[in-house]
Amino acid sequence: MYLFLTELVQVLCYYFIFAKCTSVQEQKIVRPPMPIVRNDTHIPPYWLPNGHFQSIYPALFRKIEDVFYERERINTPDEDFLDLDWALNQQKADIVGTPLVILSHGLEGSTSSQYVLGMTRLMTRSGYDCLAWNFRSCSGEMNKASRFYHSGATEDLDLVVQYAIKKGYRSVYLIGFSLGGNLTLKYLGEQGSELPSEIRKALVFSAPMDLKACSMAMIQPRNRVYMHRFLKSLRPKVDEKARLFPDKIDIKSGRFVKTLYDFDHIYTAPIHGFRDADDYYAQCSSMHFVENIGIETLIVNSENDPIVPIASLPSDVIARHDKVFLESPAQGGHCGFRPSVLSGGIYWSEQRALDFLRSA
Repeated sequence: MYLFLTELVQVLCYYFIFAKCTSVQEQKIVRPPMPIVRNDTHIPPYWLPNGHFQSIYPALFRKIEDVFYERERINTPDEDFLDLDWALNQQKADIVGTPLVILSHGLEGSTSSQYVLGMTRLMTRSGYDCLAWNFRSCSGEMNKASRFYHSGATEDLDLVVQYAIKKGYRSVYLIGFSLGGNLTLKYLGEQGSELPSEIRKALVFSAPMDLKACSMAMIQPRNRVYMHRFLKSLRPKVDEKARLFPDKIDIKSGRFVKTLYDFDHIYTAPIHGFRDADDYYAQCSSMHFVENIGIETLIVNSENDPIVPIASLPSDVIARHDKVFLESPAQGGHCGFRPSVLSGGIYWSEQRALDFLRSA
């Protein structure tokens, strides 16, 4: 925590002193012409003046302690496992008549991430069951296989979806955050017309649809606090995997990892069968799959997201799509969206999701 706070002070000093902390109005952001459901309804607190504050504050200081999961472990075809965390709605209705929300977290997150807990709390209070699933290695226990999770591992999401449908759910909604958002969009596009009919709608927040553009954004001085945080979490996992699978993972190569791009080039790509980082980004960026999405899908990405540049979104493709919509509030940061008026502890993104799922 001390190291993270030190890095935070450094990035904020850079932001204010060198970047001059330009406001959203001063940045001259041009909104691309595309279908928009609703826009600029998010107003952050005055004391969270930019995308960095709006991203970091919820991650550090939001605490949700009234969500209680029931964990279930399922096996994967490659003799690994996924840990699923269930939270049932307070009405305790029959499964067949109860809608289910499947939540996919972000890079090095988990079902305990505050944005997942906040969404789960509101949805269960509103009559939805929730299934928040942990990516491989993210549930608190290292997975068995030599592989981890990655931005395009849609086979795991499909396994979770099929499992939920087999349990009897007939109305399923997908919500993804950051990496989980890219994963969700890629899954929808891959499935296309073959998508299970039980899936009604999908919604993603802060999804890195162009993985290379977002990886390059991380290298910028003002964004290194995020990159260092991710690498600090990823490195011990690689060390453990290297001890378990010394013939597949070269731990000595870790000394060359300085950025997320390096990590993806040296570890993510070869472990998961990609040629290199660029090949991994090209094959797994959801921007290449959006055109084939066949259900109503809302993409929410703030214009001041420090990790996902608004210009990296495939605006031309979305503009032509009749089922995929982009909402780009001026502020909100990366998976932030704390409102200026906090009613019942509900964040703007959570209320927005509920409104979207309930809309005709």
